[in-house]
Amino acid sequence: MFLLAGIAAVALAAGLSLFVGSTPIAPDQVIGALVAPDMANQERVAVLELRGPRTLGCILVGAAFAVAGAIMQGVTRNPLADSGLLGINAGAAFALALCLALLPGMSFAGVVACSFAGAALALAAVFGAVSFRRRNMDPVLLVLAGCAVGLFLTALAQGVAIFFNIGYALTFWTAGGVAGIRADTLALAAPFMVVALVAACALARRVSVLSLGDEAAAGLGVAVGKSRALCLAVVLVLAGAAVALAGPVAFVGLMVPHIVRRFVGADYRAVIPASLVAGSAFMLLADAAARTLIAPSEVPIGIIFAIVGVPFFIWCARREATGLD
Repeated sequence: MFLLAGIAAVALAAGLSLFVGSTPIAPDQVIGALVAPDMANQERVAVLELRGPRTLGCILVGAAFAVAGAIMQGVTRNPLADSGLLGINAGAAFALALCLALLPGMSFAGVVACSFAGAALALAAVFGAVSFRRRNMDPVLLVLAGCAVGLFLTALAQGVAIFFNIGYALTFWTAGGVAGIRADTLALAAPFMVVALVAACALARRVSVLSLGDEAAAGLGVAVGKSRALCLAVVLVLAGAAVALAGPVAFVGLMVPHIVRRFVGADYRAVIPASLVAGSAFMLLADAAARTLIAPSEVPIGIIFAIVGVPFFIWCARREATGLD
């Protein structure tokens, strides 16, 4: 029932995304663009080339961040984990800052590759700092290491921006947003994200078993090291491609799995598909708000999520602390 309701919500939010924007377009023109495209009509061209790819991008980016967060929370057994809190987003952002500074003419395919490399570097640093192969992985140390690595890479990215005088471009990108998504960029990143989302659903049972702990997982016949490596590879693809498209949008991967678990329980065979649809719906609604709050200007979508996400993170942290006590 939650999945059906989530799919309906995504469909409604996608429709809202097509009809609402910083520049008003008559509903009949939006429908006409979908039914009978006319390249001589500027409003219909705007719907097809701007709003259409942006809507599809929101669906994929929201799903990618939410599913990556769900996998991270299950694999690390840490309810406060997501790709942002563990430094993956910062690693991708640092790599993209180097691209802007040193290779400004790089193709989008190269940008995606650099994003993957930066995300992998950050994840390796975080898990190396907390002794990834230890039998018991301390979730508190994991978050602290993620924050430290994220802050370090963010500082490096800012230093690159100052030295190469790309501060405005980097700040605009790191604020997060889907305004720059176009059909050609989406065509490059979408296949990676779709394959990774399918793989995440296929690995959902392993994530559920890993969330019980390494010893319990091994006792149930799961190859812990191999399963964890596969899950982290999926997270790298999801986070790297999503950051390349929309910037390091924080809190999506933290909030959505928490909300979803209240409806579908703790089994990741339900949490991951539910996070996929819920993340898409949240991203679509946040983008619609970002476009309309101060129209004709736009609010960076990262600010929308920060306003909601910071109080949510504090609430989660207090709840976990109370539970531990």
